[in-house]
Amino acid sequence: MQIKIDRSKVIFKDYSPNQILLLPPSLEEMIDPNHPVRIVNQVVDSLDLDNLIKKYKGGGTSSYHPKMMLKVIVFGYLSNIYSCRKIAQALHRDIYFMWLSAMSYPDHNTLNRFRSERLNGVLKEIFSQVVMLLVDSGVISMNEIFLDGTKIEANANRYTFVWAKSIKTNKEKIKKQIKELWAYAESVAKEELENNEPEGFEKIDEQQVRKTIETIDKALKGKEVNKQVKAKLSKVRKKWPEILKRYEQQEELLEGRNSYSKTDPDATFFRMKEDHLGNGQLKPAYNVQISTENQFIVGYTEHQLAADTTTLKEHMESLRQQYDKLPQAVITDSGYGSEENYEYLENNYVEAYVKYNYFHKEQSKKWKEDPYRADNLIYNQDEDYYLCPQGKKLIFNGEVKRTNDNGYEQAIRVYQSQGCNGCLVKNLCYKAKGDRRIEINRKLLEYKRKARERLTSEKGIEYRRRRPVDVEAVFGIIKQNKNYRKFLTRGLEKTQIELGLIAFSHNLSKLATKN
Repeated sequence: MQIKIDRSKVIFKDYSPNQILLLPPSLEEMIDPNHPVRIVNQVVDSLDLDNLIKKYKGGGTSSYHPKMMLKVIVFGYLSNIYSCRKIAQALHRDIYFMWLSAMSYPDHNTLNRFRSERLNGVLKEIFSQVVMLLVDSGVISMNEIFLDGTKIEANANRYTFVWAKSIKTNKEKIKKQIKELWAYAESVAKEELENNEPEGFEKIDEQQVRKTIETIDKALKGKEVNKQVKAKLSKVRKKWPEILKRYEQQEELLEGRNSYSKTDPDATFFRMKEDHLGNGQLKPAYNVQISTENQFIVGYTEHQLAADTTTLKEHMESLRQQYDKLPQAVITDSGYGSEENYEYLENNYVEAYVKYNYFHKEQSKKWKEDPYRADNLIYNQDEDYYLCPQGKKLIFNGEVKRTNDNGYEQAIRVYQSQGCNGCLVKNLCYKAKGDRRIEINRKLLEYKRKARERLTSEKGIEYRRRRPVDVEAVFGIIKQNKNYRKFLTRGLEKTQIELGLIAFSHNLSKLATKN
């Protein structure tokens, strides 16, 4: 049986798209009182932007007001819009952007110049004002910070790279071939080269190669020379000076790094974690460090080296420069646990809740009950020796100095046993040949002891529980919720501005949610 529907009873709401309104609706009325755009407007209005305004020289045509430009770009980042072209489009069709810009329409070039040039050197100071507003409102205290890092991919070609190791290898090959050419020249024209021998081939550069080849050419002039050697000399004369000049320029750009991208020389190649298993590939990226409290970002820095260990001091000094003080406590994972960092924090009266390698393993029963582990050997402080489980002494054998990549010097004490070859439990004790030798860093052991006491205290356990929820959650929000995994601009200066805008917009987003 078919049911008939009476269409005459269906009523639609009025729809007259061509109707001209006598009084157009107000944008102010269309925006919710609690919308995040109002927080952006309110906070930016309260900031002191004198340093930003000083960036404008004056004269010529009028400029868009920096307050409006900052609001628009920050709200763009808050709305997951990072492209200046897309922000310029939103100014024409999004009521929130229209309201924020007061119906101004800067194009994408103007927005991009403001982001890259006007904000350069002043954004961090503006960001600091936002953080101090959060302190004044009681949202954060700045007494304790949670520090962590992540890698964000650079806007660079991942297949055009320069490796420091390749440069070193190629220079060694050039050095070897120069030595062979010199040896051949000496065998043919020893008298001519007797007083012209170079000081050495340890340092190979453009000028030395040119000088050495000129000397060889003069010595071999008029003499019968092997055809292969002639061809080699011709190649060396034409190509090697230019190649070495290029290597010198590349080494200046590397500045101690292991690699850089040709399309963004400030970016270094890192092993990126692409999934939950940590699988990935080498990509040009930056090491981004942030410090947080209650999931609000209080500081950010950007680095070109992969290891988090090397970033702590620079990040802390950045906080000191921003706020004229350091926090009372810093909480990190084991990536920051080094003698240099422990010493820095202690000298600056900052409580270090900083894990170190094997901190969690040390808590295990297996670790504690292993009598052959160097940390568990009995130490005689009066006579300065260690005692193995079999009663043999490991006697002090000297001290060595080691310097890390930052130039920090460590003192390592070496202890060595005697007569281990006949020991029945040698395979349980150690695997190396000869007598057992251990290296002890007394200073680092003391710092680890203090860190262990803090981390296992009631307060330390609470900090350890909070750390993943505080700082790691922020990276999750930035990368997953905001889908920000790759910089749009190139170069350290410009990417730092992008990072600052991400931090700025994140804090305002959190504040809007909290309110």
